[in-house]
Amino acid sequence: MNMGSFAKATELHKRLLFTLLALLIYRIGTYVPVPGINSEAFLAFFQNPDSQRGILDMVNMFSGGAVERFAVFALNVMPYISASIIVQLMGAVYPPWEKLKKEGGESGRKQLNQYTRYLTVVLALAQSFGIAVNLNGSAGFVDQPGIFFIISTVTVLTGGTMFLMWLGEQVTARGVGNGISLIIFAGIVAVLPGTVARMFGLAQQGQMSPFTLLFIVVMMIAVVVFIVFMERAQRRLLIQYPKRQEGNRMAGGERSFLPLKVNTAGVIPPIFASSLLMLPTTVAQFVATANLPPWMDWLPVVTAQMQHGQPVFMLLYGALIIFFCFFYTSITFNPEDTAENLRKYGGFLPGIRPGKRTAEYLDYVLTRLTVIGAAYITAVCLLPEFVIANFGSGLAFGGTSILIVVSVTMDTVAQIQSQLLAHQYEGLIKKAKLRGRGQARGKGAAAPVRR
Repeated sequence: MNMGSFAKATELHKRLLFTLLALLIYRIGTYVPVPGINSEAFLAFFQNPDSQRGILDMVNMFSGGAVERFAVFALNVMPYISASIIVQLMGAVYPPWEKLKKEGGESGRKQLNQYTRYLTVVLALAQSFGIAVNLNGSAGFVDQPGIFFIISTVTVLTGGTMFLMWLGEQVTARGVGNGISLIIFAGIVAVLPGTVARMFGLAQQGQMSPFTLLFIVVMMIAVVVFIVFMERAQRRLLIQYPKRQEGNRMAGGERSFLPLKVNTAGVIPPIFASSLLMLPTTVAQFVATANLPPWMDWLPVVTAQMQHGQPVFMLLYGALIIFFCFFYTSITFNPEDTAENLRKYGGFLPGIRPGKRTAEYLDYVLTRLTVIGAAYITAVCLLPEFVIANFGSGLAFGGTSILIVVSVTMDTVAQIQSQLLAHQYEGLIKKAKLRGRGQARGKGAAAPVRR
């Protein structure tokens, strides 16, 4: 990064400042408690190593510690992510929404975004109501239980989620990077120092051997290096453009490349998988603590198997990641549209007939790349789960968190570099125009005057 160019990019400075201000507002909101909650009792519940928190540890990690403080942003953007999953799934199977997505253009995309917002409100209301009712019936967590606490909690938590959704959209439009991803990134980074300190504390107390601590540190560094390598890996398909006659000369005949990333879906699959696992397991955990009828004796057993490091959790988590890798790749890259665009502009893949055969070849390559990408993401996300299964659930900072932090950092840096490059091009164009005007004026001044 050229620091001289960065210093002159005033528009980029404004975008970065806006992004930092938005993330600062988000972090302040994670420390504002919901009215009527006993914050000390709630924090003691999370700090007690014998507490059965289960999936709440992951929710707390994504929200930057807002859950353990039961802050106004405790739900974070998880209802919005769940709504996005549902709308995208419906867009693939529900004909009216599929038509909006494919033929609606910009207006269709805005309409689907509006449906996502409406569904976010519904999911946030449902989740906040379930949390409020369960807390209202739990002893010690609420100062004054009653209907007023339930209504105020539902209103505050739902409002917090909607505010974060709006804030994320503003960051995407007026800041740098994807706003929703940056909010999740900020939450994970905020709890990282505490997770590292907890890990070293376990080593000092003798609950973790120095060799185990060294192994975990080396593993995390290796995972980061592996993620950077795989996120930059791509398959470059050669595209040939034929020569054509333009007047008295031949033009065209250029070669270019179509880059296909190994991980086309990015960080979406683990985020979607985590979001889908959070909702049912959190509800099941709350229900399991209540007085259950005899025919629901199986629920505590299932809830226990849905904890970090358990085989059932890892199996479902891995299966959802693989599914969303293929699903999200299919909706973000359409081989038929790409083949049609190549044919329209005269490009072709050497040895492949344009049109249908090109689309089939692109689908063939993309499917095999997605297999590798899905295996890579699943391995990164499940490797820490095996560590948790062997060394304890106190290590809540898993592979999903590392993947999100590294990927979002790389994407944000790439956007900053692209904006710097655009700023440099604008500067060169302005200089060329000024130079052209100066030369024109100089020639006019040097012209002889005839009398």
